[in-house]
Amino acid sequence: MGNQSNLPPSKRNPRQWRLLDIVTAAFFGFVFLFLLLIFTPLGDSLAASGRQTLLLSTSDPRQRHRLIAVIEAGEQRTIEACPASAVDHMPCEDPRLNSQLSREMNYYRERHCPRPEDTPLCLIPPPDGYKVPVQWPESLHKIWHSNMPHDKIADRKGHQGWMKREGPYFIFPGGGTMFPDGAVQYIEKLGQYIPINGGILRTALDMGCGVASFGGYMLAQDILTMSFAPRDSHKSQIQFALERGVPALVLMLGTRRLPFPAFAFDLVHCSRCLIPFTAYNASYFMEVDRLLRPSGYLVISGPPVQWPKQDKEWSDLQAVARALCYELIAVDGNTVIWKKPVGNSCMPNQNEFGLELCDDSDDPSSAWYFKLKKCISSTSSIKGDYAVGRIRKWPERLTVAPPRASIMKNSADVFEADSRRWARRVAYYKNSLNLKLGTPEVRNVMDMNAFFGGFAAALISDPVWVMNVVPARKPSTLDLIYDRGLIGIYHDWCEPFSTYPRSYDLIHVASIDSLIKDPASGDSRCSIVDLLVEIDRMLRPGGTVVVRDIPDVINKVARVAYAVRWKPTVHDQEPEAHGREKILVATKTLKSYPSIFMK
Repeated sequence: MGNQSNLPPSKRNPRQWRLLDIVTAAFFGFVFLFLLLIFTPLGDSLAASGRQTLLLSTSDPRQRHRLIAVIEAGEQRTIEACPASAVDHMPCEDPRLNSQLSREMNYYRERHCPRPEDTPLCLIPPPDGYKVPVQWPESLHKIWHSNMPHDKIADRKGHQGWMKREGPYFIFPGGGTMFPDGAVQYIEKLGQYIPINGGILRTALDMGCGVASFGGYMLAQDILTMSFAPRDSHKSQIQFALERGVPALVLMLGTRRLPFPAFAFDLVHCSRCLIPFTAYNASYFMEVDRLLRPSGYLVISGPPVQWPKQDKEWSDLQAVARALCYELIAVDGNTVIWKKPVGNSCMPNQNEFGLELCDDSDDPSSAWYFKLKKCISSTSSIKGDYAVGRIRKWPERLTVAPPRASIMKNSADVFEADSRRWARRVAYYKNSLNLKLGTPEVRNVMDMNAFFGGFAAALISDPVWVMNVVPARKPSTLDLIYDRGLIGIYHDWCEPFSTYPRSYDLIHVASIDSLIKDPASGDSRCSIVDLLVEIDRMLRPGGTVVVRDIPDVINKVARVAYAVRWKPTVHDQEPEAHGREKILVATKTLKSYPSIFMK
């Protein structure tokens, strides 16, 4: 056969024609696709799809298990960054998963954690343009927009004084739906009826807190407020609160008790929190009663208090309060204030809601995944003089053995020894380990294994607040922490914490190995790798982790620290200490995240 390449087109072989067409079409198609990816949003969409594939691959159980095994064995491996779409991810409050659950009593909005093997093993990156947060107390009034570029609350609530956008900042005028003129004026009004000043009140709970302006401005009165709200359509209200430097948690009052001990709060506050207190046989009012200290104050502002078209709801709310013998202090406009009685003298009595005291088998401080009970928690079930007005005023209550510590053997001696120990440790942290405690660079602090709250108590003169976490499988000492005038929560560290990424400046943990081991068998219930990945999620870039444990455990933590891209250093314990602990200090840096994952 002769060479056909010089033949005119009409004489060429049809097969050769098809091949040239395919090659030419492929070339121009490639050029077109290249231009499309560069100059249109499709490129970003495909890139996001690729990152999602990466996220899914890191959650493959077999691959996940192999990666954890080699990291724990000491092999030099680093955990990849999650896709940028996961920048605000909270594993236990994932709307995509929770939306498939029952809506009865807001069950779907409570925490629902995936199994560890179904959780992607990757590091949550900060948003593009992330800056070192504005320092306290300036942060109460403004934060960087680039650190959480979510404008929905500002757009919807700006007219109520919640927040607004000004240049590179979000500005917080201090208002709320029920106090658009500012929290300061609102708190002054409450002070006409309840003892805001003088140390009588110290711990408060703000339900449905918005961006936590109430809690932020109560700090000026030395009242420490635990603010909470669910992850809802506003998306980031708790994230804004934490960025402002105000104590806050993602929580929902639904089917379970809130993870706090009984009779913990001197004041419970609801400002348009929209909790149906009298629904489900007044279950939610009874949960508030469980949390409120005897002689404590309940403040509800907004619906249904003297609210148009809510006469029945307002009548029912008053009926429940009367049934529990709450003293009506005042009704001021749309705000009602009650005072809880001391003791159970009011119950049982005849009431339309059928309210009764819980039986003797109920432990009112059991509150980790504990279903709401349709009964009133008995104050006589817990010994100690812990009523408001009887418990010591703040700050004296911080330094004396808590009333409820009397159930422990030699409680006063144990308390004193713990207080001295933590005073020495914190002084050593500041003077020898050069931690930034006591400086404006540290505001939000967490103690993952708090016991009596000694670490937090030793920091009381610093410009910080401390989230004291009492592990759910350890002795329940959280009530003692609240008796001291500190705040905290129950939690199981084999699950993610109910907070947004980048919440804390410093995270402290003593005996980290005990957090993941079964107290009976001594076997690990989950992986130290998962725990450090979760700590990394909670920690702000530039933040510090401090871990105390025996040398073998510290060496293991150091290996994993490199995998999560921290910079660890290991130190001896303070000279006066007994035992053989080591102290690991690690820093999380922005350089931990390759730029490819930040786009």
